[in-house]
Amino acid sequence: MTPVRAVLADIDGVLTVSWKPLPGAVEALTRLRTAGCEPVLVTNTTSRTRASIAATLADAGFPIGPDDVLTAPSATAAYLAENYDGARGLLLTSGDIGEDLAGAGVTFVGEDDEDPVDVVLVGGAGPEFGYRSLNRAFHRLQQGARLVAMHRNLYWRTRHGLDLDSGAFLTGLERAAGVEAEITGKPAEAFFSAALSRAGARPAETLMVGDDIEADVLAAQRCGITGVLVKTGKYLPRTHRDAPGTPDHVIDSVADLPGLLERLTR
Repeated sequence: MTPVRAVLADIDGVLTVSWKPLPGAVEALTRLRTAGCEPVLVTNTTSRTRASIAATLADAGFPIGPDDVLTAPSATAAYLAENYDGARGLLLTSGDIGEDLAGAGVTFVGEDDEDPVDVVLVGGAGPEFGYRSLNRAFHRLQQGARLVAMHRNLYWRTRHGLDLDSGAFLTGLERAAGVEAEITGKPAEAFFSAALSRAGARPAETLMVGDDIEADVLAAQRCGITGVLVKTGKYLPRTHRDAPGTPDHVIDSVADLPGLLERLTR
C-alpha cells in the first residue's frame, strides 16, 4: 500500500459524542501528528463554525486548529459563491453558521419576507425544523427555488442516543416539491476533493475514518480514498450489513487507528 500521508476523520461519533472526547481519541490524533500524518477533520456538523469547532476540540486536548477543520457550511459557501452569487436565499438550519457562510454571495431573507427566493438552503436539523418552517421552504420550492442541502444525514449520535437529522426532512421536501437537492457536504465528491486539497495529499495516500458507512466510508472509497469504518457513534450492525458496499477496514474505535496505520505500513 502507498504510504499514508493524511487522515480525513469525521468528528461527531468518531472523535467525540456531544463534543466529549471518545476514549483514546485525543491520544490517537496526537500519535498521528507525531508520526507526521496530517489529520483533516471533515464534518457535516452545521451547528457550529470551523473556529468554534476547533476551539472546542483544542480545549478538550486535541492537537487541532481552525485550518484543520472542513465543515459542510464552509464547503457550501464556496459552492454558493460559484453557482448562486447574487441570489436571494432561504436558510433552514439549526445553530449559528453565519461566519462560515460569509462570502457565499447569497442574501438570506428574514422570516417575514414572503417574496420568492432563488435557492432554499437546508443545513442541520434542530428545533427550528417545525411545520411552519418546513412549509415555508416547501412554498418557495413550489415557486421555483432550487434546493441545496449541506448533507443527507438521517440521524446522529448524542449522549441521549440517536437524534433525527435534516436528511429525514430533506427527502420529504424533495418528494413533495418534485425536486432533487444539490448536496454540498459528505458524500459529495467535491467535498472530499476539497479535503484532499487541504491535506495536500493524493487519494491513494489518504484514509477516511467515519461512523457513517455510506456518507463517510463508501463515498470516500468512490473517490479512491481508503475507507475505515469505526463501530462508534451512529454505527449500527444492520446498516453495516445492508450497505451497498464493503469498507476497506473496520475498527472498533478511532483509538485503534494508529495500530491500523502501523500494520498498513509494514
